[in-house]
Amino acid sequence: MAKILVVDDDKDMCLLLERFLKKKNYEVVVAHSGKEALNCLFRNKIHLILCDYKLEDVTGAELLTSIKNDYPDIPVIIITAYSDIKTAVDAIKKGALDYVTKPLFPDEILLTIEKALRTGAGAAHQPVTEGTLAARNQSADNSKDPIRLSDNFVAGKSPLFKNILEQVRRVAPTDYSVIIYGESGSGKEVLAKEIHQQSRRAKSPFVAVDCGALSRELAGSELFGHEKGSFTGAVGQKVGIFEMADGGTVFLDEIANLSYDIQVSLLRAVQERKIRRVGGNKDIDFNVRIIVASNEELWEAAKKGKFREDLFHRFNEFSIKIPPLRERREDVLQFATHFLHQANEELNKNIKGFTPEVEDVLKKYIWHGNLRELKNVIKRTSLLTDGDYIELISLPFEVTNFAKLNFDVADEGNAAAAAPAKETRETHEEIIPKREETLGENSLRDAAADAEYMTILKALKEVNFNKSKAARLLNVDRKTLYNKIKQFDANNNR
Repeated sequence: MAKILVVDDDKDMCLLLERFLKKKNYEVVVAHSGKEALNCLFRNKIHLILCDYKLEDVTGAELLTSIKNDYPDIPVIIITAYSDIKTAVDAIKKGALDYVTKPLFPDEILLTIEKALRTGAGAAHQPVTEGTLAARNQSADNSKDPIRLSDNFVAGKSPLFKNILEQVRRVAPTDYSVIIYGESGSGKEVLAKEIHQQSRRAKSPFVAVDCGALSRELAGSELFGHEKGSFTGAVGQKVGIFEMADGGTVFLDEIANLSYDIQVSLLRAVQERKIRRVGGNKDIDFNVRIIVASNEELWEAAKKGKFREDLFHRFNEFSIKIPPLRERREDVLQFATHFLHQANEELNKNIKGFTPEVEDVLKKYIWHGNLRELKNVIKRTSLLTDGDYIELISLPFEVTNFAKLNFDVADEGNAAAAAPAKETRETHEEIIPKREETLGENSLRDAAADAEYMTILKALKEVNFNKSKAARLLNVDRKTLYNKIKQFDANNNR
């Protein structure tokens, strides 16, 4: 459950927000001054801050500066009046993630909070304790410690990743538009942030938007802003991301998902360096660098008529391709160690590393979800681990049983993507014990278990290991499937 810090010297407003957010299943901590807010941050694990820009003891700018200096990863939403929109934009340039205007509307503020928790920092601030300090400073093997280029960017050691770093070093100081290609979960937004951090715009805002999450109706408002009353639900003026990021960098993730009419508006904005709010009648100049990302080649999308060719050429001043994690296995333990450090801080644990068996499994597994999947696996195993090292039994079923799932893996030198192998008599014999080995008192029960095991494995492969889809395919509820997998996993690790 996310914990939100509400900062406002108006006690009635704090009480109203506290009651509303608790009904929406958020934990709430309240502070009535800047000093009290900083004390709350020191004592609590905070996921998001909702802060009035005008406080009695400090200005919003002063408090925002203090928060970002000490807790840079916590997203901050500013509360301001309609007449203070320019102030809100200045706050965003100083590090605020978003803003809401008074009077507050429940749906608007809830949507803004959900978006901030989704797109803001990944992990909450953890209060400082001896355990977290020890976890930060201790490592079982320094050779696996992550290499950091900046506070939030961890570099891999593989030649492929070093080539990416060289490209970043060359393009970052320029104002070139950049296209970043990569599979889902490969770290496209993190790389875009690193380009921003190494550029002359580093002290200005970095504003990211997932184009795949924008509906056709709201995309124009999100990108370019809107005027009050311009459409149903436009209860106030809204500043778009190009105004928010003025002087900085705009990152448009999954750019190919924008509708054709929004692409036309975006092309005009990129060409003229001017935008017009929805419902507005005047052009607004902006100065931003644009970085876009896609999991498909934009040139191919343009040939299919899905993406405007002229917009592609506007963006294609420089491109970087992030290889999937399966093609740079040398980096797996590097990132796994980084995610373990994060999990230690989040869970207040001091896990030192992985057993050799776990390291071997992590390096051999084909990470279909790339870094995102690896991070989730490490978070789960850290939660299940009570000792000093993560052991094999804590890993998910599909990871520990990967060697038995009949994948054909291409040449290990290139470590190309894996594809399900054809089911043959030989591959079945590798998984199902031979008849002679299972004869005995319980041979019929063993045969039934083997058949059930094979059926579940086949279903999991068909749906790319999505357990909910596998349960539907097998015509059982999810709980039954999870229990079966847990039983197989326990038998496998005896």
